[in-house]
Amino acid sequence: MTNPQQPTPRRLPWTTPDGKPCFLLTDREGGGYVARYAEDVEAMQLGMGIGLLEHAEDLIGDPGASARQLRFLSVQLSAALRDAVRVAERLRERLEGGGKPSDQGV
Repeated sequence: MTNPQQPTPRRLPWTTPDGKPCFLLTDREGGGYVARYAEDVEAMQLGMGIGLLEHAEDLIGDPGASARQLRFLSVQLSAALRDAVRVAERLRERLEGGGKPSDQGV
């Protein structure tokens, strides 16, 4: 007799058009195509954040940087930080491996 284990919903790294979280429910060990795609998206988000941090260091150190450039940088850094926090939250949810996933937006 098999042990029927209830699959835990996994929050995905994208939202619905109205900003609500998306979840994946699968009983496949290691996930399927959508789970792997979600991992690729998370890796891309973190990679873009790293690149943005490198750009930020250069721009912040540039005395000729305009206020407009710095505002744009702050908007992009905010978005990258939001993505990084969501990736960390999703990882925590997966590591905890149980309970209702957080649907709190950041």
